[in-house]
Amino acid sequence: MTRLLSGPPPMAGYEPLDEHQARLGFLPAGGEWLLDELARSGLRGRGGAGFPTWRKWAAVAQSGNHDAVVVINASEGEPLSQKDRTLLAFRPHLILDGAALAAETVGATEIVLYLARSPLTAERTIKEALRERALARPAGSRIRVVRTPHRYIAGESSAVVSRVAGGSARPTFSLHRSAARGVGNRPTLVQNAETFAHVAMIARYGSDWFRQLGTDFSPGSTLLTLCGDVRRPGVYEVDLAARLGSVLAAAGGMHSPSGGALLGGYFGTWLAAVALDDLPLDAERLRSAHSASLGCGVVAVLPQGACGIAEATRILQYLAAESAGQCGPCVYGLAALSGAMARVVDSEAEPADVDRVRRWMEMVRGRGACHHPDGAVGQLSSALATFSDHLDVHLAGQRCEGRNVIGLPAPPVPGKRWR
Repeated sequence: MTRLLSGPPPMAGYEPLDEHQARLGFLPAGGEWLLDELARSGLRGRGGAGFPTWRKWAAVAQSGNHDAVVVINASEGEPLSQKDRTLLAFRPHLILDGAALAAETVGATEIVLYLARSPLTAERTIKEALRERALARPAGSRIRVVRTPHRYIAGESSAVVSRVAGGSARPTFSLHRSAARGVGNRPTLVQNAETFAHVAMIARYGSDWFRQLGTDFSPGSTLLTLCGDVRRPGVYEVDLAARLGSVLAAAGGMHSPSGGALLGGYFGTWLAAVALDDLPLDAERLRSAHSASLGCGVVAVLPQGACGIAEATRILQYLAAESAGQCGPCVYGLAALSGAMARVVDSEAEPADVDRVRRWMEMVRGRGACHHPDGAVGQLSSALATFSDHLDVHLAGQRCEGRNVIGLPAPPVPGKRWR
């Protein structure tokens, strides 16, 4: 069945425009019909929030302004995620097709590709893709590339609008939604790269085709980045009706019995090993059963014997260093939590220190200008609950190996490179 990753194998590299069109056919024109088709498809954004795609588009289209902006959010600041850069490297024309359809549908005169500086393969292929499209379609919406620092929250919607408008890639506070007043006070549609790729397929094959996979609440397929203790790590396109156990089996299984997993990336949820095999990917079931979500589409598996408390603390330290430096709860709260959890991992803390950590988490939660502190304490809170046995070991004064088993990067230098 033709989906996002169908077509030439990755070893063949980038798929040129002529081969892309020969394989999938030419793109229909956008318009109001596409809003209806997206509503019937049930497609939700693949950037993490899971908001219905058609509602975002309709909000911009209904503004009545015919000078809107469409932004392809391909910043992918999540360190463990590879899905958007994989699409950019091998299937860039799917993403650009979806953005072109969006521009026609919502009345945009400009398309912006918001791209992080680090993925060089994706940068080369996107330049070639834009050159091909300029030769094939000299008219139409102009596409420009805005480079952004590879910072965790540079992909947050208000940070995207700020950077595209010429400012820094930090979140901002506004009384207006970007759909009404975004870049240059123009209506702005900010959508994740993978979401645009799905739109391009739905426009060609229809909503009924899209719903052949998935569930009523979570139709279609999605891209997952599998990493950690997985035999064949990488990006996989999966049916949203599947269970995680079958997905991990398709990736060759694990090197050792699982020690648990982080679902959804750094703002995600830690789950115990016993929950993984039968874990549903459907968003509604996942939320009701585990208060979790796929988020940005990351599954990071711990090997047996790894310390979930140490891994969660590393993530907290990274997120504390990634603060935009604009809010006290984020700047001081995350730093204090990070320091306290470092003492826990070093087995130098007492139960009263953990009680203090739990109290501080509640003081930080919901008090930032963006959701950065919420995500940081959310993953920590789930780790304390899921790995309570690991926590007891540290509170008893025993040390664990504390290995970095899922490949967490070093934190950036605070305050540097926001443009």
